Amino acid sequence: MDAKLLALYFFLGGTIVALVTYFGGQGKGLLAAFVACFPAVTVTTLSAIYLKNGIGGATSYVKGILFIAPAWLLYVGIVLFLLPKVGFVLSLVIGILLYIGSSMLIMRFVH
Repeated sequence: MDAKLLALYFFLGGTIVALVTYFGGQGKGLLAAFVACFPAVTVTTLSAIYLKNGIGGATSYVKGILFIAPAWLLYVGIVLFLLPKVGFVLSLVIGILLYIGSSMLIMRFVH
């Protein structure tokens, strides 16, 4: 992997985490969510895949995002539902386990 691209990924990822944490800490959850879901990392990754593998690789990546989106929505929904009931750590653990399980199930049926 090109060191410049790796540095760009590192910079984008760190910037996004810092902004999301800052806005979330200020009680601006909607703005934090907007930054977290902003497609800067996806655009960068998609561009790198396209430059390396062309349209086929880029198309496969975007389809993968769409296929995995329901698992991510399940994760977010479960965390939102369980957070006030069972607390932070347990809601995240359950949400992540459901995300992994549902993603594996989706990948099994898609491929």
